[in-house]
Amino acid sequence: MNTDKIRNFCIIAHIDHGKSTLADRMMELTDTVEKREMKAQLLDSMELEREKGITIKLTPVTIQWKGYTLNLIDTPGHVDFSYEVSRSLQAVETAVLVVDATQGIQAQTLSNVYLALEQDLEILPVINKIDLPAADVEKVSAEIVNLLGCKKEDIIGVSAKTGLNVEQVLDAIIERGPAPRVVEQTTSAAETPTRALIFDSYFDDYRGVVLYVRTFNGRIPKNSEIRMMAAGTNGLALEVGILTPKMSPKDALEEGNIGYIVTNLKTTREAKVGDTVTLVKNPASTPLPGYKHVLPFVYAGFFPVSNDQYKDLKEALEKLALSDSALVFEPENSPVLGFGLRIGFLGLLHMDIIKERLEREFNLDLIITNPSTNYEVTLQNGEELEIKSAADLPDISVVKEIREPWVKGEIIVPSSMIGNVLNLINEKRGHQTNLSYIEDRAVIDFEAPMANLLTDFYDQLKSATSGYASFNYELCGYRAEDLVRVDFLVAGSKMDALSVMCHRSEADAIGRDVTKKLKEVIPRQNFEVALQAAIGARIISRETIGAYRKDVTVKIHTGDRDRKAKLLEKQKRGKARMKRFGKIDIPSEAFTVMLKRN
Repeated sequence: MNTDKIRNFCIIAHIDHGKSTLADRMMELTDTVEKREMKAQLLDSMELEREKGITIKLTPVTIQWKGYTLNLIDTPGHVDFSYEVSRSLQAVETAVLVVDATQGIQAQTLSNVYLALEQDLEILPVINKIDLPAADVEKVSAEIVNLLGCKKEDIIGVSAKTGLNVEQVLDAIIERGPAPRVVEQTTSAAETPTRALIFDSYFDDYRGVVLYVRTFNGRIPKNSEIRMMAAGTNGLALEVGILTPKMSPKDALEEGNIGYIVTNLKTTREAKVGDTVTLVKNPASTPLPGYKHVLPFVYAGFFPVSNDQYKDLKEALEKLALSDSALVFEPENSPVLGFGLRIGFLGLLHMDIIKERLEREFNLDLIITNPSTNYEVTLQNGEELEIKSAADLPDISVVKEIREPWVKGEIIVPSSMIGNVLNLINEKRGHQTNLSYIEDRAVIDFEAPMANLLTDFYDQLKSATSGYASFNYELCGYRAEDLVRVDFLVAGSKMDALSVMCHRSEADAIGRDVTKKLKEVIPRQNFEVALQAAIGARIISRETIGAYRKDVTVKIHTGDRDRKAKLLEKQKRGKARMKRFGKIDIPSEAFTVMLKRN
């Protein structure tokens, strides 16, 4: 098959700059989808994506334009899902960079450009929303020229909403975008071993594991026996085809194309994302370069409200982990919450999305503990440990040092708001490393501890800059700090699920803050309940939830003080006994008090 008539491209941009709308117009313009089936965010098939107005999963689609086959991948824009973007870039040769004419270049725009440049892709700059009154095309064009070093004439101004100039983007992809690259080529096409890269996969209840692949060499015929090179498993290609965006079966998936393979595999572990698919008859000797394994930043405990649902929770996560290579989980047991799973995420939005999917798609009722990051611990005997929650920290007397993860962040903000942002960074124990300017906006580079950015940093940043700031980050290593574990005791019982790791200088403030919050969410009992924060055996703060008190003297109609005192003393003894044996029912909100500290 002639690959000169194929172009593979993806759309990259900051969140809410109009990627999905541009993809909609391209499908409408090329008659890929009939007008009666057209709807906004057509490629965002998940209910959650449509509700939140964001793309969570990358989605491939094949469109025809002027005799060319164009394979498009729509990618997410939020910083938490940048691993999805890196997977898309591996499967294409051209990246359409969309920039909002009203907002200009944002943090995730820069991040995605660097990812595309790493892969040596052809970048096609597009300015979207030029029809809006607030659009400043000249200024945004100057920013793009400054960033990419391209000519001003190379930039295409479009309105994805109205469809203005979208055909120019399709023409530019054909003219300026390279044909599919072939990674290796032998003298005869018949001898070329087939190699295809799995860039996404999901589990279909009725059909098994479905792979989204990009064929670099050879072809994959229907019903052929395939092998996953890294996993070492064999399977059958029961059906192959392209997505338009519905599945359109073909006799074979040709070289240079992007499509799907329906396999007979039963678990996703047999076909991991980033693996190379080859044919059993003519196997390839070397796999394609895969993706680097994405490590989670944030860990949180997920516990079912009823222990009967533990098995359902585990099965649901295994299904989600199939199409989400960044999802890592392991069993966890808490004396208070019972059996659950400790799950690793790429960020708080990623955690929020997984929680909503578990509750909606699998009807699970969950308790989520405070998110934390992982720490490296060196013991006095030289042994190295990695702990994922404060409860796992060994006795402090045997610990030599604790290292916490730090991140390298990048914030783009209007020049007039630099002071607010620098104050916020200092509050989070961070420090600014560089300050540069793009036109009238500042790019602030900084370093800060990951744990301090976990909870509500993004919300505080938006508040401090009236919503104008954009934020992007990456891990930059571990540093030894003076860290302590703060435990929380409810009626004298230590709640492991509430324990947090923090810097010694912040411990007192966090202890006071959390005990106040717990006092608001834990209901009153028939006896007095003490809420305490402690570092080891030292109590650093205390709040008391007063007891409900029944008026036991109401039945006395005389004014006899001795009788009243006798009844009150009897009540006091009863409450003391109840305090010794009483159990407290702690609501699920108590375990998420750290999420919004202020």
